[in-house]
Amino acid sequence: MDPLVASLKVAASGLEAQSTRIRIVSENLANARSTGDAPGADPFRRKTVTFASELDRATGASLVQVERLGEDEGQFSTEYDPGNPAADEQGMVKMPNVNMLVEMADMREANRSYEANLQSIKQSRDLISATIDLLRASQ
Repeated sequence: MDPLVASLKVAASGLEAQSTRIRIVSENLANARSTGDAPGADPFRRKTVTFASELDRATGASLVQVERLGEDEGQFSTEYDPGNPAADEQGMVKMPNVNMLVEMADMREANRSYEANLQSIKQSRDLISATIDLLRASQ
């Protein structure tokens, strides 16, 4: 298979994987303060994305794919908030195990990776167009 087409497939798989990652990070950020709905209930649990490499038999290229979506089994923190419906008898509320700094770093990394894959697609497209132009000019 043409190496330019293979590079398009690799970059497209990267775009799809990073798009999923950005969606999961956004969900984590949106639920960073989502507590349970009853006293002692568990709050939102941070979601994670695991990637895997997959060989594309048609092109021989290694593509990235989302292997699985999981949950972070880390500890919940607690805050004193006696007015919260999820507060226990001591007024303590379990808070999600979402660290805003980690999520923002993940978002930035995923965004940059997405942009790099997009740039790779643009470069491949430009090279394909230049090749077509050369072929037309030589006829």
